[in-house]
Amino acid sequence: MTAVPVGPDYVIGPGDEIRISLWGMVEGQWNVAVDRDGNLNLPRAGVIGAAGMTFSQLQDAIKKEYSRYYTDFDLNVTMGQLRTILVYVVGNARRPGAYTVSSLATLVNALVVSGGPNQTGSMRNIHVRRNGEIVTTFDMYDMLLEGDTSKDIRLMPGDVIFIGEVGPLVGVVGNVKRPGLYEIKERVRLGELIDMAGGLTGQSFKGRVQIMRVENRQYLTLLEGDLDTLGADFLRKFAVQDADIVRLFPVARSTRTARITGPVATPGEYAIEPGVTKLSEVIKRAGGLSYMASNQAELTRVIVTQEGPVTQHLHINLEKALGGDPQNGIPLEMNDYIFVRTVPEWDLYATVTISGEVKYPGVYTVKKGETLSDLIERAGGYTDRAFLPGAIFTRESVRESQQRGIEEMVQRLERELYTASAAGTASSLTAEDARLVELETQQKSRMLDVLRQTRATGRVVIRLEDPPTLLKKTPYDLVLEEGDRLHIPREAQTVNVAGNVLNPSSFIYEPYTTHQDYIEKAGGYGRTADRGRVYVLKAGGSAMRVGNLKKPPYLERGGTVIVPEKIQVVSDLRMTRDIVDIVYKTAISAAVVVDAFD
Repeated sequence: MTAVPVGPDYVIGPGDEIRISLWGMVEGQWNVAVDRDGNLNLPRAGVIGAAGMTFSQLQDAIKKEYSRYYTDFDLNVTMGQLRTILVYVVGNARRPGAYTVSSLATLVNALVVSGGPNQTGSMRNIHVRRNGEIVTTFDMYDMLLEGDTSKDIRLMPGDVIFIGEVGPLVGVVGNVKRPGLYEIKERVRLGELIDMAGGLTGQSFKGRVQIMRVENRQYLTLLEGDLDTLGADFLRKFAVQDADIVRLFPVARSTRTARITGPVATPGEYAIEPGVTKLSEVIKRAGGLSYMASNQAELTRVIVTQEGPVTQHLHINLEKALGGDPQNGIPLEMNDYIFVRTVPEWDLYATVTISGEVKYPGVYTVKKGETLSDLIERAGGYTDRAFLPGAIFTRESVRESQQRGIEEMVQRLERELYTASAAGTASSLTAEDARLVELETQQKSRMLDVLRQTRATGRVVIRLEDPPTLLKKTPYDLVLEEGDRLHIPREAQTVNVAGNVLNPSSFIYEPYTTHQDYIEKAGGYGRTADRGRVYVLKAGGSAMRVGNLKKPPYLERGGTVIVPEKIQVVSDLRMTRDIVDIVYKTAISAAVVVDAFD
């Protein structure tokens, strides 16, 4: 505000700084401030009373005063540092209080620093009181909507800015340029309100206007009208009231479209003129056919009859249609669906990943019918460190199928659990029996939660051969699909022991040893180990339970021994063993596959 030029009508007051420059017969430059008494002490010329003068009057007074002592000189008088004034913002202001502002500040400046009206404050009823009298009433709408600042007066020391209570409010929603709540004063017509909201948008429907009105503070009513039919006279005469909500609607969407899908540049909906626009025109609008497009298309059309819709499927030769053949370039109707076919069995290419101990690991593109052995040969075959029994092959379609199976199994077991729980509670003879049934249900629910969190890996157990040509014409020479992954690890040197043992760890593989030997190396069974349900997971992905075998098999390289926790029992009620087996087997297999890829 201090950089704003001072006009000739600026009123001088105590604290203002005056800059005086003289040259000619006498020279000098001085910065002089108006003192508290309103006097200005002019160097070499005496004292004059400056307070209350306008800037223009002060310039004349200073020149006149110096003319009494000197002749043949030039004079320049400008304003330096301006004084500050104290004003008060009260009423329904966002931050009411006393504010120190520049002497050039106006009403709008004070409203800005105080945050303006609060939620209950008026934007159209703002008074400035000076010496007990209202000197101006300011309407912010004049400035915000029309840019009119004629009533934005300059403030004086001690001015009080009072923001009154908000007046009647009317809402405008829908297709206007500035939807919102508007404060009205006196009578405002519907047309004036729409103008306040910026007028109708380009997509506004003039055929409907809706006014929601509260009658006698008791009930709501709706008034509907047509802006075109009501005319300008209605807009000028119909007055809105406090709490009215005026809604404008968008134009109705035209349904005269046809949709095209398939191998075209930009498939989607296109506007047509029913019975006139031809199929070839829509194809051209869609950017034409892609290179993989077939010369065949299918047009689906729904015909409305009094007995119900009748659906037709029309087969079209695109080559003839684009060539102008009238039998194939038929005119389209509303909501026609055009499906452009691709050439038979079209697939750009599929990508698969091979990693680990092959000479050239990476991501390969494969053609239709290419198999696992072909991929290994393209990757240069195995390295000398390849451990074929531990190969891990995953497939996305298998993973999705496995995950669906897990989810369906969880849902089935959950239904069985709650059915059994309800039956057990109903047949309980004592409170203790009911409590035991509840504890067992909670225990089974926790096991189901574990199963619910299990994520399928899509692993397929395979058997590789060296050289890869021996794999051909065997069931394990799978035809590759998009997203397949094959990982061939290095030859394993260890056997893992996990679960409830004293020291879960990995141990050096020794031929002709069983799972018991490795459990002993791990410190033996834990206190809560379930010895009868020990599992061995082979490097190839298959698992078997060995806990109750009299002659357990020897462990293979890369195998994992899993000793599960013993399932806690509640009284004579035991966990369903099927759930336990599923949880262990599924979780174990998933964990090992993930570890192998990590």
